[in-house]
Amino acid sequence: MSASVPDISVKSRRAFRLDLKTVGPLLALALLVLLGISLNENFLSYNNLTNVLARSSFIGIIAIGATFVITAGGLDLSVGSMAAVTAGVMIIVMNALIPSMGVSVGVVLIGMLAGLAMGGAAGVGNGLMVTRGRIEAFIVTLGTMGIFRSLVTFLADGGTLSLNFNVADLYRPVYYSGILGVPWPIIVFALVAIGGEIVMRRTAFGRHCAAIGSNEQVARYSSINVANVRLITYIMQGVLVGVAVLLYVPRLGSASSTTGVLWELEAIAAVIIGGTTLKGGYGRVWGTVVGVVILGLIGNILNLQSFISPYLNGAFQGVIIILAVLLQRGRGN
Repeated sequence: MSASVPDISVKSRRAFRLDLKTVGPLLALALLVLLGISLNENFLSYNNLTNVLARSSFIGIIAIGATFVITAGGLDLSVGSMAAVTAGVMIIVMNALIPSMGVSVGVVLIGMLAGLAMGGAAGVGNGLMVTRGRIEAFIVTLGTMGIFRSLVTFLADGGTLSLNFNVADLYRPVYYSGILGVPWPIIVFALVAIGGEIVMRRTAFGRHCAAIGSNEQVARYSSINVANVRLITYIMQGVLVGVAVLLYVPRLGSASSTTGVLWELEAIAAVIIGGTTLKGGYGRVWGTVVGVVILGLIGNILNLQSFISPYLNGAFQGVIIILAVLLQRGRGN
């Protein structure tokens, strides 16, 4: 009987850690909401919350792609620069079509397709260099981060690429309009999140991502095509960057070398806050969504209050990443 006591104790501790891992992000979100309510009476207003969610949707969509990449043991540091060059390509394509097609919905649709194609192509490039070229993901995406950022600077000739004013007016409802008062970016973010959670939890692809991130060699022995699965995660990441940019361009109607700066930091922070293991092997899309909302609310609280500069938002995100990884290590992940 005495020998069974330690076993029960160990199981209890493991169950407690699992519960903490599950409810931790939700508890942090609840505490943050309470803090926001106590600091500003307008915090829970409909306009404020929809504004926070709409602005966070770009990072959220990208972070869902990052969840799959990280779960499979990869990393993509290029998503912010990829978003910038994708936005630049979209604007150039739409402006170039105006003389022949005029200001029309067709111009906008072709521009959107160009954005998706650019994002997908960038994802294919990253994925092929990681899987076929056998280069570390950190090195590949660090390199492409510089390449993409330089490309958009070159395309803008060191300045800003601006969408034709009339086309911008036609395109603007994609960001500012919606259904029943809910903006399109929030709707798209929700649909991508639901789809991502289903793929991660209910499909063989999601299980393969976790298996590869957990132990690549064992995954190979299990007849999982490691290279193809990882390639698909990078393609997904690129396409989702394209989707985020489709919603971002109508907001400002421009792109420059500063577009998407630190988006990679925010995406990774959201993934890690949500409980996905940085070294791979375990990921959850719903946790990433919670992480995105947490980051958005932190930025919103800093903007609503004057006692801490909103320019420290990046510092808060950096601290959160470090603390989240430390907590993961403390749990033995």
